[in-house]
Amino acid sequence: MFRRALLSSLAALSLTLLALPGAHAGEVSVAVASNFTAPMQKIAALFEQDTGHSAKLSFGATGKFYAQIANGAPFAVLLAADDKTPEKIASQGLGDGASRFTYAIGQLALWSKQAGYVDAEGKVLSQGDWQHIAIANPKLAPYGAAAMQTLDKLGLAAQLQPRVVTGENIGQTYQFAASGNAQLGFVALSQVTEDGKLREGSAWVVPAGMHEPIRQDAIVLGPGQGNEAAAALMQYLRGDKARAIIKAYGYSF
Repeated sequence: MFRRALLSSLAALSLTLLALPGAHAGEVSVAVASNFTAPMQKIAALFEQDTGHSAKLSFGATGKFYAQIANGAPFAVLLAADDKTPEKIASQGLGDGASRFTYAIGQLALWSKQAGYVDAEGKVLSQGDWQHIAIANPKLAPYGAAAMQTLDKLGLAAQLQPRVVTGENIGQTYQFAASGNAQLGFVALSQVTEDGKLREGSAWVVPAGMHEPIRQDAIVLGPGQGNEAAAALMQYLRGDKARAIIKAYGYSF
């Protein structure tokens, strides 16, 4: 009798443990576009809290991540700064095309650490007394490509080229502007705002029509197929908690 009751209790305890978030906790290695650093750090913390799975994050330029993935880097998920790279990855059999979706649409901003320096229409580009402007490498970083498209649209690309300081990715580009090594920088709006408010300095939010849409896609890569944590993360990014964080950093969907 006692033995039967004990076995029943142990079985119930086992079922309870299986239901806990950490019961089948796994890890997913995620390559994350630099512009998405702050929101992804918050999302990853909540993801682990809610599911028990952990996300190992690496931040960098989407172009460089592609080169690493093509050479066998063991990332399970890519959160790109564009939609073209995940599309190419899927077409080359390096990822699961069916898993691909747009997790955010990015916003470009012209920013200065100095308050009141950048006007609401971006006229400082042609009228300011600044010496350097930081732009992410347009060959590697979609935000850099969008910045150059904006300058082309304004007819200023050739004129301002001698004053351009190129960042390897949008994270380094922000650092150039934040340190004062460049008086201006084309950065991701997410890097300088939180909860819809500018954290410091001054900015011009570039109208969407000035450049191609910055659609940022996620995709499960070859090493992530069959990984429970990777599948859970992709689902979590579509959820209300993640979307609230993404929206708070100035992205749309």
